Amino acid sequence: MKSFISFFLMATIISSIGMLFILLIKKWLKNHITARWQYYIGLLSFVLLLAPLVPSSLYASLRIIQWSGALNLERGITTIITTTTGDTTVGTYGIANFQNFAVSVNSIAPGYLFMLLMMIWIVGIIVSVVIAFTNNKNLRLIKESITPIKESEILSLFIQCKVEVGIKDIVALGSSIMVKTPMTIGFIKPFIILPAKKMPMNDMRFAMLHELIHCKNKDIPINSLMYVFQILYWFNPLVYLVFKQMRLDRELACDALVLGLLPKESHISYGETLVHFAKSLSSPSILTFATGIGDSRPHLIKRVRYIASYSRESSFLKIKSILLFFMALLLIFCKVPIISALTINNENQFSFAFDNVYDIDLSKYFGDINGSFVLYDVGAGSHTIHNQDMGITRVSPTSTYKIVSTLIALETGVLESSNTEREWDGAMHPFDVWNQNHNLISAMNSSVNWYFQNLDAVVGVEQLSYFLKQQSYGNHDISGGLTDFWIESSLKISPIEQVLFLVSLYQNDTVFQPEHVNTTMNALRLSEKDGAVLSGKTGTGIIGDVIVSGWFIGLVETNDNTFIFATYIQGNDYVGGSVAAQISLSILESKGIF
Repeated sequence: MKSFISFFLMATIISSIGMLFILLIKKWLKNHITARWQYYIGLLSFVLLLAPLVPSSLYASLRIIQWSGALNLERGITTIITTTTGDTTVGTYGIANFQNFAVSVNSIAPGYLFMLLMMIWIVGIIVSVVIAFTNNKNLRLIKESITPIKESEILSLFIQCKVEVGIKDIVALGSSIMVKTPMTIGFIKPFIILPAKKMPMNDMRFAMLHELIHCKNKDIPINSLMYVFQILYWFNPLVYLVFKQMRLDRELACDALVLGLLPKESHISYGETLVHFAKSLSSPSILTFATGIGDSRPHLIKRVRYIASYSRESSFLKIKSILLFFMALLLIFCKVPIISALTINNENQFSFAFDNVYDIDLSKYFGDINGSFVLYDVGAGSHTIHNQDMGITRVSPTSTYKIVSTLIALETGVLESSNTEREWDGAMHPFDVWNQNHNLISAMNSSVNWYFQNLDAVVGVEQLSYFLKQQSYGNHDISGGLTDFWIESSLKISPIEQVLFLVSLYQNDTVFQPEHVNTTMNALRLSEKDGAVLSGKTGTGIIGDVIVSGWFIGLVETNDNTFIFATYIQGNDYVGGSVAAQISLSILESKGIF
């Protein structure tokens, strides 16, 4: 929800800038483009309004995932039988100390804020829907009041108008005592409704032509879609402004097409007909899912002025209109990649494109927990990903960051491979095992925060930032503070990036010296079984005393291959690093890896 709200708000801002751009284009091109193409340019706003509603991960997944098929793996459900003592979980694999060694942090943007924003948005949608149905409640009554028109003269005129407009779709014709001006209803099957009161045949012809053009242009579905967007973006005044202009452009485009069918001497009569129908309206129509020849007074004035100055469109003007439209289309579509890039520019997501990437469903190992599992088979050179959306989403690395912290400390000489012990300063910490001296192996096994925070403090901001950028470690953002940037703060990395980072360590393709990599990897060693060696690091995120996330990343080295993995889970409570480790081990066992 936090991710969706953040992306939706930011994407809406970008879309609003795009819609403002549309309004400026329309104003600038007013005298250089036909009324119809003015309307079409307005329709481009649909693209901008749809973009924030598309999950941000879809943009990345369309570029990232190579759909070469899913792996057909023989796997069974394997439950790890555990005994728990305090916070330490000991599994059947003989691996101990999968304890959630983590301290609580305060979220800068509390979770309830995003919940509140979501609720306000939903309530606004509900209210808008109620208003829409209230405004359109007369539509059902109008439908029920329709009576078929039997006069042969009127039916003959209607057929003639259909031929003139060039519409072959089935369009019904009727009349109703509940309408004062001609209108069209019907999302799929249009129904033109004339007032029951008798009108001059000339006015009737003008009205039929106007409504038939609405039917031909599919204006009722478009009008309905506009109102759906208005409901979803009820908080955005630009949406109302753009759609208000679009409705005027739609009527002007329709008027232009009608005038194109009429002889010049009938243009004034057509304008007089508009004024006549406008007088019959006590207020503008609020029937959302309908169109009509009538209009509000301000729009009517603009339409009459347009009719008075109308001249037939030249071929040059039509060609120029088409070219300018496609230029506007190109500019507007440039906004979509910007919205898509929000996930990268704001470092919320990671984009990669490799061969041999397979999607796999491992949800039965996660149960009700939302999580992702990424596995890299070194021998095959292939990635297997469960929940690819979460796999590319950058989140806090929590204690898994201690791997790169160690590497930087070794590389800068702050820590020496021959002597990694650090003295405890006597400050009391929440875990007894932290309150003593530690070396690298014990600090890594017990995930001692103060040990690595001290290393970072000596290394300094400049060196930390340099190495994180050189190694391309996540978003390499340490602005959250020297001691806490990796604890549910500014530094973020995705599960896929975690795997890529470990792959680079395994293949000695890093900015760090091989001996420093070896020292670090030795500190991650957890267990050996049947010739396979498991190394890894857990991480747990806690906000406001609630466990919100868990990591387990590592690698399994067998006699003939190496497998590198990352598991990330999130939720409310009971999703810490120990649970991520259990899920990982269950999957690895089912694949026969460990």
